[in-house]
Amino acid sequence: RSSWLLLAPLLTPPVPVITAPPCSLCPEGAHRFQWIRNLVPEFGISSSHVKVLSSPAEFYDLLKVQIKTAKQRVVMASLYLGTGLLEQELVDCLEETLEKSLQAKGSSNLRVSILLDFTRGSRGRKNSRTMLIPLLQRFPKQVRVSLFHTPNLRGLLRLLIPERFNETIGLQHIKVYLFDDNVILSGANLSDLYFTNRQDRYVLLQDSPEIADFFTELVDAIGDVSLQLQQDDTVQMMEGMVHPYQGDKMAYCEIANQRVMEVINSARTRQELLHAKTFHSSQEGNPMLSQQDSQASGDLKPEPDTWIYPLIQMKPFGIQIDEMVTETLLTEAERGARIYLTTGYFNLTQAYMDLILGTRAEYRILLASPEVNGFFGAKGVAGAIPAAYVYIEHQFYSEVCCLHQQERVQLQEYSRTGWTFHAKGLWLYLAGSNLPCLTLIGSPNFGYRSVHRDLEAQVAIVTENKALQQQLHQEQEQLYLCSGVVSSSTFEQPNRYVKLWVKLVTPLIKNFF
Repeated sequence: RSSWLLLAPLLTPPVPVITAPPCSLCPEGAHRFQWIRNLVPEFGISSSHVKVLSSPAEFYDLLKVQIKTAKQRVVMASLYLGTGLLEQELVDCLEETLEKSLQAKGSSNLRVSILLDFTRGSRGRKNSRTMLIPLLQRFPKQVRVSLFHTPNLRGLLRLLIPERFNETIGLQHIKVYLFDDNVILSGANLSDLYFTNRQDRYVLLQDSPEIADFFTELVDAIGDVSLQLQQDDTVQMMEGMVHPYQGDKMAYCEIANQRVMEVINSARTRQELLHAKTFHSSQEGNPMLSQQDSQASGDLKPEPDTWIYPLIQMKPFGIQIDEMVTETLLTEAERGARIYLTTGYFNLTQAYMDLILGTRAEYRILLASPEVNGFFGAKGVAGAIPAAYVYIEHQFYSEVCCLHQQERVQLQEYSRTGWTFHAKGLWLYLAGSNLPCLTLIGSPNFGYRSVHRDLEAQVAIVTENKALQQQLHQEQEQLYLCSGVVSSSTFEQPNRYVKLWVKLVTPLIKNFF
């Protein structure tokens, strides 16, 4: 059985499908995932460069430290920047760092690039834009703020659909925070809740210049096809660029596809050449002597035992790499393997549901209980969204029971007083192993929006290092510790009552949240 034949309907022209021989540099255990490098660049690093964070406070403190110590670049991609005191403190840190950089050299080498979503970043009078304008005014040559506007929100629809609701059409949802050669991948936005009591996931990749270069180029590419924030709070496209909602939609999407795929393909080529060079140099002469030479020159790097694969999903631009990789991982998971999958918004695509229900691995799916859903207590129609998620969860659970799969596919609800839940990703445990060898971490929620509407990015981290596997295992355990197993009695509780109108409306709107 071939993974590629199973996924043939998803293979679109922009995605390169190139057969590569097994990598001679990688230990046997990593071979099963090396097919991913047929699609994206493969970055081999030492596990000592990977740090898994566990709390919002730790994430916030790290952001501030990294901003303060940045010398060359700060690149931040998020859905939005909040408007509270904690967010202002981040902006102040950026201002101080830029000021110090100017004073130190007269003309600063430090560049700050921020990518946000246009609709979410423009919501309300005080918004992400007004937070960042002072930086643009004070440091116009060093700061760039790009606001991505989905090409699907245009014409009459754009005129008629009100604020907040316009965010359902499509968003810039990538979350990556990069400082010189250090990269933080997360599902967390730049907002006070994500710094205090909204549980997410976070991983720091330290001293990883190639990975930092890749994500810098990716954010630059999306920034180039985005609206540029000006000092007077207006926006304009770069000269010669097709407008996302005023210009030709097909032409815009084609340009965006070319820009993003150019980043992916050029990085993939660079990494392949680097692998080949490393391999050939290790074959020539005495390996011990070449190692001593490297040590003498001070540039000896630890042998890679961990591989990072960036997975991009931008369906509006015809890029479906993350979807392909996720579906293949679910398809190929063998009997006895365990997949721990978590999402803050349980609304899986039909394809993901079919694979979970129709394959052989064991699944432990962690989702938000209604009280820790980000929409719990919201005003207006949004206040009914947690009930819609309960309805979707109940339908899925009923299907699991109909197929007598309750032992193999288990749902668990995260519950924690005073907290909300936003963690997403998966951990893969091979058959017979008590530790995960692969995790997916980033912005996708495994739902319709992530696959079809929004711009998403995550990384697959594959590791053979026991200490890093232990870190990932502890992260998983810590999240699942705050959960209870879902059973039929769960849906009999009073707080699980779903009104008839919500049941009727949910199938019509589930693709928008």
